Amino acid sequence: MTTEFPAEWQIGGAVLVAWPHAETDWAPMLGDVDRCYTDLVTVLAREATVVILTPEPDRVRGLLGDVDPTKLLIVEQDTDDTWTRDYGPLTVVRDGKPVFLDFQFNGWGLKFAAANDNLASQRLKEKGVLRAEMECRRGFVFEGGSIESDGKGTLLTTSECLLSPNRNAEMSREDIEEYLKATFGARKVLWLDHGALEGDDTDSHIDTLARLAPHDTILYTGCQDAADSHHDSLTRMAEQLRTFRTEQGMPYNLIELPLPDAIYDEDGCRLPATYANYLVTPSAVFMPVYGQPMKDRMACDLVRVAYPDHKVYPIDCNALIRQHGSLHCATMQLDSATICV
Repeated sequence: MTTEFPAEWQIGGAVLVAWPHAETDWAPMLGDVDRCYTDLVTVLAREATVVILTPEPDRVRGLLGDVDPTKLLIVEQDTDDTWTRDYGPLTVVRDGKPVFLDFQFNGWGLKFAAANDNLASQRLKEKGVLRAEMECRRGFVFEGGSIESDGKGTLLTTSECLLSPNRNAEMSREDIEEYLKATFGARKVLWLDHGALEGDDTDSHIDTLARLAPHDTILYTGCQDAADSHHDSLTRMAEQLRTFRTEQGMPYNLIELPLPDAIYDEDGCRLPATYANYLVTPSAVFMPVYGQPMKDRMACDLVRVAYPDHKVYPIDCNALIRQHGSLHCATMQLDSATICV
């Protein structure tokens, strides 16, 4: 039996999102985030079927009246939050067939309520929305934003997140690495030990910091401003990335993404804005942008270097970042063959 964990750009046809509603932390800014999600789903639907979880299907249909309904699958389902990246099913390929892995989601180390989100994948399977085999992995606390795959047997993650005591405290780094290799069919795990963004509730998810890309490339968040509080940590991260080697012993091609100018919440706390939090499908890259024309454009151009044959869609994520997440956090790619539309 062989197991492979495809790279993100190898899985396509559908994207899972969860629509914000008034029973979540989005309540004070629901109008703003509704507009953000409307824009997001409108653009996603150009390239994929969008599966939408919501306890308010009629309200969501009304907001998406201008989107081709054949590109939408709206599922009535209770949710605690919108970050499907971390509680949606992860797709592996086992003996040539897609299999969903359903891990335990505990609200990023017991920080937030997660009872509904933890059951999201199971409920989708029970409703017949997900039709591939689903494997229960509830004995391991894990979030999709904490892992990257190159589709060739190498995984990239962060020690800050996976070694968090409120996730899998009984397991050592060596135990977790062996678990990842066995579960995802990986041969190599790259552990990033540096790098963190202020305001990040995830304990340094890899998708805020560094992303694997085709042709042994890593795009990563950099900081050239020595006065910025992120400078030292991100500099150490860049130094460590330069030491990483492929399975063949070669260094990675590194592309540094700019750090967005600081964005603050109403209490003056910095928010974890990053251009690394993009979504890739086989045909497109959906880029978070923040109303910073020069840096937004630079980030999109740098991503085009790694994905020259992809369309690049910039999407304003200023609303998303106010709840400490961004575009990749809000989406989970699915193989269209694994959903019932």
